[in-house]
Parts: sequence; C-alpha cells; structure tokens
Amino acid sequence: GPAQAADWPRQISADGSQVTLPAKPQRIVSTSVTLTGSLLAIGAPVVASGATSPNNRFADDQGFLRQWGAVARQRDVKRLYIGEANAEAVAAEAPDLILVSAAGNDSALRLVEQLKAIAPVLVVGYDNRSWQQVVELLGQATGREDAARKVVGDFDRRVADLKARLQLPPQPVSAFVYNPATRQANLWTAASSQGQLLESLGFTLAKLPAGLETGHSQGQRHDILQLAGENVATGLTGQTFLLFAADAKEAEAVRGNPLLAHLPAVKDNRVEAL
Repeated sequence: GPAQAADWPRQISADGSQVTLPAKPQRIVSTSVTLTGSLLAIGAPVVASGATSPNNRFADDQGFLRQWGAVARQRDVKRLYIGEANAEAVAAEAPDLILVSAAGNDSALRLVEQLKAIAPVLVVGYDNRSWQQVVELLGQATGREDAARKVVGDFDRRVADLKARLQLPPQPVSAFVYNPATRQANLWTAASSQGQLLESLGFTLAKLPAGLETGHSQGQRHDILQLAGENVATGLTGQTFLLFAADAKEAEAVRGNPLLAHLPAVKDNRVEAL
C-alpha cells in the first residue's frame, strides 16, 4: 500500500551513500537529467531538474530528454541549469531530497558535500545497475514502491508481447550511437539498459575482440565503450548494426565511411537507424 507515516524515517543505501529520510519527500531536486525520467515515471514529486544542451536529437528546447520532456512540462518541473550543476540553484528550490548520479556527464558528485548542507543527498549509479533497479531504488526513497513495481511490470509485459512478434535480423548485433563528425562509436555493452533490452528481446550482442583498447569515458561509465580511429572497424563485429538515437543521416554516414566498407553489416546493407 502507500507509504504510511509509520514507514518513515527510512534509511536508503546506494552508491557509497547512506541517507536517512525523515519523511516522505515532497520536493525532490534532481541534479541528474538521466535520473529525472525515472522519477517522473513513478510519479515522484520532482520540482526541478538539471538539463543538458537543448534542441538536439536527445533533448527538447528545455534541455530535458525527449522521451519525457512533455511530462516534465505538464508537471511544471523547473529547469535549474544547463550542464554544470549549481548548488545555489538547487538551494533556491528548498528541496527535501537531492538526487545525484554517481557517473556520467550529468554527475554532480564533486558538489555532494555542498549539497548535503541543503538537504539529504542520494547518490545513484545508473551505469552499474539496470534501469529496473534504479526505478526500484527511487521507489524506496520516495515512498512510491507500488508505482515502481507497476512501471517494471508493464514494461516486462510489453517486452514479452513484442518478443513474440519480432523477426530478428542476422545475429549477433552491434548496437551503438554514431557520431559522423568524429567518426566515433559509443558501443552499448551488456551492462547497459539498451544492451539488456536487446537481449531480453532475443538479440545477441556481438563480442568484442580480445585486447581491444577502448575508452571507458563519459565520466567513467561501464555501460558504453568508446571506439575511435581503427578501433571502430575492429570493435563493430556484429552481422547487423543497430544505430541508437539515429536517423537516415547517421546510417548513411556509417555506410559511407570507407574504414567500415569491408564489414559484413555494411557490405550487406544491414545498418538500421532506430
């Protein structure tokens, strides 16, 4: 049932942070644009959120991620800042819970001590746990466990339904985000939510060749491998390429990259923009 007053205070443990919440949060500030979507999905009271660069293939005109930007607008979620986190902006919202991501470009980890002076701070890693585990943890922290369970259950039903109807392309697949300007690929690993979703739908992720030097960048994330230079061709070993956050333009750039022309997925025209 709903979180009763008797369920509080509550102790929540996450990535190296143990936080005591005296009562069910009413004013949550998220410094992580990635975590904000999960909070909105379970109906948590997010009053304000950090944002990323606006108006691109990932983000809307506010710098909120496109898949939940409309929901944020509907619920009057205020944009605190773009990019770099700002403790003063957080304090101005008088939060009773502040969320910080443990890694990634949207991590405000270096501000944690400052933020703790404002309100309880929960540090959550989204690259080392599944999105379902993130939602579950946020459900505990916000007293919305039932909503968290429902989100995960609804999703599992959709996956099962879709899996039954899918005709898979030749396996295994390389799933990645491609940057035509730098000719770099961010490859989703089996630790990523994207990789896990593909595997749950019956796809097989292509293995990386042994000894491949890759950059674990984006603020030390485990869920992507950055491939650059000759490593792009060496690392993309799939029979089919799945391009995330892409359209025909990116698919064309992959097909037109002479360094990739010899790969089976490119030769046999199995480059799919998702």
